[in-house]
This record gives sequence, C-alpha cells and structure tokens, in this order.
Amino acid sequence: MVTEMIAAIYVDDLTASRNFYRELLGLQPIFEAEWICQLSSPSNESLKLILQPREHELIPKAFQERPKGTSIAFIVPDSDEIYQRAVAMGLEIIQEPRNEEYGRRRFLTVDPDRLLVDVSSDCEPSPDFVAKYMNFEE
Repeated sequence: MVTEMIAAIYVDDLTASRNFYRELLGLQPIFEAEWICQLSSPSNESLKLILQPREHELIPKAFQERPKGTSIAFIVPDSDEIYQRAVAMGLEIIQEPRNEEYGRRRFLTVDPDRLLVDVSSDCEPSPDFVAKYMNFEE
C-alpha cells in the first residue's frame, strides 16, 4: 500500500527552480543540499515536491533530458491570484485563465526547465458536463 507520493522534477538550475516554485506557489524548502531541494506546502506538509539537478549521479542517464509530453498540476484556492503573481514574475503564459467544462478554472505556464505547469481552482462545471458525467441516478 502506498503511504506517501512525492513528485520529483529533474532540473538544470536547482536555485532557479526552487525560487520559481517558492515565488509562484508559496512552496517552502524543508530540506536543501547541493543535490536536492525538497519543498512543501506550509498549509499541508504532506504535499511535497522534490527538485534534483538533472545531471546528478542519482539520476539515471536515460532520464536526464528535459521533460516532454508531461505536466505538473497544482490545485489552489484562487488560480486568478496565482495568475496575477505569474504575470508579475514575467512568466510565459501558455494559456490565460479560463473555466474548463469539468469544473476547474486554470491557466498554464512553464517552469525554468520548460515543464508545463497547470494551476487550477474549483469552479462550476458546465451543465453539459454535469449531465453527461455527474448526473448519476440509481
């Protein structure tokens, strides 16, 4: 049985990546060394993100390339607030905030290593989505 799950991102610049996630999302370092930075949410310590230098010996050579075809998603209370922070930071915005039919308001940006970052908050799902996927009658 799984007792904990932690996402790990292999990065080119540990300091730049740490600063990105700290400034954008408020994640705080809970352990740092030259080969790792573990971040956590101050409001929920079970939410953790590990950053490791891509070319460190702990990372198998076959996995030291930049990410492609993947993303990391963060659910926040107010994605518009985080979007304003992203704009103030001068981040590249891949998708402006919008309400998605499945009940998330989200925007997309990229981290320093070009990993797609999805920042979302709850909103009302569309009536069509509710009718198709959420209207369960027994």
